[in-house]
Amino acid sequence: MKKQLLAAALCVATLVSTASTGYAGSFIPAQRSIMAPKGFAGACSRYNWLCANKGGKTLADGEAKNLLASVNRAVNARVRPVHDMGRDQWVLPTNNRGDCEDYALAKKKQLIDAGFPANKLAMTVVLDRRGNNHAVLMARLSDGDYILDNLSGSVKSWKSTGYTFLARQNFDNKRSWQVILSGPRAGKFVLS
Repeated sequence: MKKQLLAAALCVATLVSTASTGYAGSFIPAQRSIMAPKGFAGACSRYNWLCANKGGKTLADGEAKNLLASVNRAVNARVRPVHDMGRDQWVLPTNNRGDCEDYALAKKKQLIDAGFPANKLAMTVVLDRRGNNHAVLMARLSDGDYILDNLSGSVKSWKSTGYTFLARQNFDNKRSWQVILSGPRAGKFVLS
């Protein structure tokens, strides 16, 4: 019993230590698997492209960044914010209205349709600067992870958003999610 408690304590201490280090590098390291957010599984069933990991072309970073910026601006300009009213439905914006995950879904679809590699895009859940739950789209380029966000007109490196990153789609298996815990409030979370 003592060995099990010691092992559990070491595991939690390691996770807390890892989480509190914050920003280590340009890529956000994943810590372990976690259940997908509510509403995500239904969206995966509804939209085949959301959980597909194939397709797309090789893009130079400059070309990729231009495409990310163009799509981020276009979707932000086209879609108007509206809340799910507690239902947390992951759907493409209807009537050009949607909440944060709907913006991120629209951006992911538009990028995939434009040839961006599906295996380089991940739906991501964060705490915004005020500590509110928020969804964004993460794009992985050769020099790091970038964020497309309905609250920002520009694509930013994950480090410069001021967000606390909680979980994201697994880049290798889009039906599964991973804990990432990085950012200003990451040290407040304890995983067991």
